Amino acid sequence: MDFQQGLITTIHEYGISKDLLKELNKKLKNRPTAILIPCLYEEFERPALKDIKEVLKDLNGLNELVIALSAKSKEQAKAAKAFFDSMPFPVHIQWTNSPSVIELLKSQEKNGLELLGTPGKGWAVWQGIGVATRRSEVVALFDADIRTFSNLYPSKMILPLLDDSFGISYVKAFYSRLSLETNELQGRATRLFVGPLLDSLEQLVGNGPFLQYLQSFRYPLAGEFAFTKDLAMNLRIPCDWGLEIGLLSEVYRNVRTSKIAQVDLGLFDHKHKTIGKTKKEGLQRMCTEILSSVLRGLMEHQAQTLTSTQLSTLEVLYKRVGEDRVKQFGLDSAVNKIPYDRHEEELSVHKFANLLKPATQNFLENPASQQLPSWSRVLSCENKLQENLTKAGSKDIN
Repeated sequence: MDFQQGLITTIHEYGISKDLLKELNKKLKNRPTAILIPCLYEEFERPALKDIKEVLKDLNGLNELVIALSAKSKEQAKAAKAFFDSMPFPVHIQWTNSPSVIELLKSQEKNGLELLGTPGKGWAVWQGIGVATRRSEVVALFDADIRTFSNLYPSKMILPLLDDSFGISYVKAFYSRLSLETNELQGRATRLFVGPLLDSLEQLVGNGPFLQYLQSFRYPLAGEFAFTKDLAMNLRIPCDWGLEIGLLSEVYRNVRTSKIAQVDLGLFDHKHKTIGKTKKEGLQRMCTEILSSVLRGLMEHQAQTLTSTQLSTLEVLYKRVGEDRVKQFGLDSAVNKIPYDRHEEELSVHKFANLLKPATQNFLENPASQQLPSWSRVLSCENKLQENLTKAGSKDIN
């Protein structure tokens, strides 16, 4: 807990306002708001989504809940719909990979629109934005595997967008990632890769505006964020593990930093990824794609790229900064009496370091990324696609 501010407005958790639900429900009635949850059907078989549903039931002023679902069959999609039957507000199940959706999006190739994307969270988020913004002015996104979900989460994420006097367009979450079972520090991709990477790049190329912006976020890989319809409609959506950094890049492109806030959600836990045995698995694959997203942002916003000489320097800098961070996290853990495997953390830093040069070289050979076009561009070409996509997403369920 602190009270510091910087480039990005920070909304802290001071531990005073324990119940913001009454205020949220009151203000939800004044501005139509949707919650978007992208998920695989497997999440319906785990306890986290059941707990999330119970919390959301108390949002009696919510305009709509949109579930951007990836399911393997009509039976799974129907089961997902039945799961949310008891909600006190409209729920739309968007079966993202249904036959009707695939057919509709493929038909847009005639207009020069590539909308099928790579199956995954990015594609689900893109569809969910299209569905949610047809009726709502504010959209908040949460993952389906959050094990610590409480009414504080939607309250603190959405309230800043419901008060026009502050002019906020985008809210990003940050939190302390701790395992519910062991209390160990989680969030290795942020702690051991993104943090040291951004620090190393700053030393290497200087503290340019985009790097300064990324450094201002306490948890740049947080998958929980909320935005106004005006902003959501103008975001290009990345289709890989670089989604969160890619979205921050898009937000930077579209709004002033004074219209952005980050919100402390306190302790947070969800599913954990393994480091992966190869560079194409687990966190190693994830960090490879995150690196590409960061480097692309440097190109777009600072017109900077790395030379072959700088690549070797980056690897050396990253290792040093990463090892220093491991020592810092070790002390933090020791004083707080939580388990910490310093050796395993350093091994992770070395594996991430070995990704830097080959991943950067591959990126420089092919810097273009697969991004789904913004909805404002899509609708300028096919103005009924939002409604048609919404109908297609539920057609094969009924």
